[in-house]
Amino acid sequence: MKILVVNDDSIHSPGIALLAKAAMEFGEVTVVAPADQCSAMAHKISIHDSMKVEKVEDFPVPVKAAYKVEGTPADCVKVALHYVLEEKPDYVFSGINDGYNVGYDVAYSGTLGAALEAVMSGIPAMAFSNTMHAPLTIAQAYLVPVIRELMEVGQGRGEVWNVNFPAVEPGELKGILRDRTVAPIPFYSENYLKIKNEDGSVSLKAMGEPMKAGDPVPEGTDAEAVLRGYISIGKVKSMVL
Repeated sequence: MKILVVNDDSIHSPGIALLAKAAMEFGEVTVVAPADQCSAMAHKISIHDSMKVEKVEDFPVPVKAAYKVEGTPADCVKVALHYVLEEKPDYVFSGINDGYNVGYDVAYSGTLGAALEAVMSGIPAMAFSNTMHAPLTIAQAYLVPVIRELMEVGQGRGEVWNVNFPAVEPGELKGILRDRTVAPIPFYSENYLKIKNEDGSVSLKAMGEPMKAGDPVPEGTDAEAVLRGYISIGKVKSMVL
């Protein structure tokens, strides 16, 4: 089996190294990831600028090959399919993102954008996310069995598996909740810090705060699962398939 691993946090993210290592349990792995941080790029692609593609010799996991791309997460999938790989992979794994991709954030997510680009090319895809700025403890313990389960279950046309790991210690994990729907709410508040510039203009910096355990949240959703201490597994559907 041939697996392409991508992300949006850059080739240097510890999450992509862990995902690549887990993917090696299932087959031959190639990594193609952004050279720099590309969070919240959604499904953006580069059409006006050229993209530098460079082989990475010091990737921390002994995959078949690793490349960094001066482009978006969706660009990385396109570059892999049209330049790096000799044949179409059997799966695309995207992540592990530094921050949940639940609720409205699935629309902004570069992690999901890359996975959705894969399914548009007829390749099954999975997206994985972790609590922001938190250890990958739960992901490390459950990643391989979750991948194995989702491969066995399969997915429909245009569907991406969306997996989110909560911020708890292994002994505190309450379990896995499957068939989670996307919460119809923003997971982060929309607050902006206003900065006055010397020329009289104003700059705005996003300063949104995440939801917290105990906040009201719709039942049966991805946001509810992670806030209650469960691994969340659900699907995100491409709008064009």
